[in-house]
Amino acid sequence: MFQYAMRKTVNAIPILLGVTILVFLLVHLTPGDPARLLAGPEAYEEDIAAIRERLGLNDPLHIQYWRFLNRAVRLDFGRSFRTNRPVMQDVSNRFPNTIQLAIVSIAWAVTAGVTIGIFAGVRPNSLGDSLSMGVALLGVSAPSFWKGLLFMLIFSYWLGWLPASGMGETLFSVDGMKRMIMPAITLGTGAAAVIARMTRSSMLEVLGQDYVRTARAKGLAERTVIYRHALRNALIPVITLVGLQVGFLLGGSVITEQVFAWPGIGTLVINGIFARDYPMVQAVILLIACIFVIVNLIVDLTYSLIDPRIRYN
Repeated sequence: MFQYAMRKTVNAIPILLGVTILVFLLVHLTPGDPARLLAGPEAYEEDIAAIRERLGLNDPLHIQYWRFLNRAVRLDFGRSFRTNRPVMQDVSNRFPNTIQLAIVSIAWAVTAGVTIGIFAGVRPNSLGDSLSMGVALLGVSAPSFWKGLLFMLIFSYWLGWLPASGMGETLFSVDGMKRMIMPAITLGTGAAAVIARMTRSSMLEVLGQDYVRTARAKGLAERTVIYRHALRNALIPVITLVGLQVGFLLGGSVITEQVFAWPGIGTLVINGIFARDYPMVQAVILLIACIFVIVNLIVDLTYSLIDPRIRYN
């Protein structure tokens, strides 16, 4: 198990290095001059040139990348072009809010998706199966901003049950929980739909295996056959999907945070893109990418716990 974990960890290092290269190039090759934006529309060319020199934007790209990589290893992304504060200070203030939203969203997505998928998988071609997959298709197809605005219209404007936007002082207060409900459901509904469809397909495949028929032939209760014998093997592809959805949820939180005025890293990266704030955009994108890689590493290790045969492949 230890050797398997070390091998997967070592394999993740070049992936992270490739991510840093892509993040650096994508940000620097976008149109726009941050020095001109910082100097203002009426600035002289000499002032703009001085700002570019101070920010190191006149250096060749490979030198700028090496400087960026050297600082990124120490979690030092410099100062924001827009706020002139250390980038990690702004990110550390906002990142816990995004993590809270992502954790609640993925918990909702896994609970709803697996439950609906099992329900549909054990009743193939029934009315409940058709309705469940229809709802799942709607959840996948509807964009996050549309779902968010629809929830705000129904639960805030018409019914007045939930606050329309903002974040409570703490997650565990009544107000904090109320403000979390709509953003979490909006963000997690698409993931829940995908997980439900995958769980259904996986359950249908597993329930047709010989060992399931043998368990039924022994006279075991149907609940025991489903949850003890079939579900464990059916969850392997679902776990892969959940790992991928964590990264998508962090990326999708950008739109959801804008809709619900949630003070997370999504608003930081949007403001950074408009202001050509290279350090801020690089820090946020690299942080999300690293979390994506780490979560997938955890998923690989979870495989080996569910199915020990994977460790020897």
